[in-house]
Amino acid sequence: MKCEIDIAGLVKRFGPTTVLSGIDLCLKPGERVAIIGPSGTGKSTLLRCLNWLDRPDAGRITLGDLSVDAAHASRAQILALRRRTGFVFQNYALFANKTARQNIMEGLTTVRGWNKARATERADEILAQVGLADRGDSYPAALSGGQQQRVGIGRAMALDADLLLFDEPTSALDPEWVGEVLDLIRSIADGRQTMLIVTHEMQFAREIADRIVFMEGGRIVEQGPPAQIFGDAHDERTRAFLRRVT
Repeated sequence: MKCEIDIAGLVKRFGPTTVLSGIDLCLKPGERVAIIGPSGTGKSTLLRCLNWLDRPDAGRITLGDLSVDAAHASRAQILALRRRTGFVFQNYALFANKTARQNIMEGLTTVRGWNKARATERADEILAQVGLADRGDSYPAALSGGQQQRVGIGRAMALDADLLLFDEPTSALDPEWVGEVLDLIRSIADGRQTMLIVTHEMQFAREIADRIVFMEGGRIVEQGPPAQIFGDAHDERTRAFLRRVT
């Protein structure tokens, strides 16, 4: 099956430090890929580069018929890339001065160019899907951490993106709210939404992912089906990491 998303030779440096060292990764339509690995190994940076929150120094990102080369990406290409990717932040990144409904509407009006009435209707549909139909007028400060993250996920869902990027979506949550957020992500995954998920929840990764990617030192060390990575990893670095975390 042909790649829906193709990442080729992606490099990212912060000053003298190379954080991503030539990442190559292909995602097929509807594939759920979980990225695991030690802290500081470039997992979140990879996701941020795919949405151009961090500009890569080299490499190419291809989504369907859109191909963006880091060396000479235009503003129009970057905007098109952002329209086709949805990003879920680990710290929610909601606008404190906007209601749950307005937070979901924001991308629809600014990125999609929808009018207010259409965006409001779509936001209310999304609020119902994420179990917050009665909290549309609530501001983030009045919501629990789990509810805030569900709004963040809803905001990404609203764009009907080709690719959803989840950057450790439960890391900022109190333990009591983790389950509800993971359940929501599972329900989205059941619709065969193409996903790239950075997570430290190993059991969740094992359950939800079609493929596990293990990164270390800014490189992909090993990748394969969950049963192979968790049960019979080939690389000693992968095995050592999994012994520590499981």
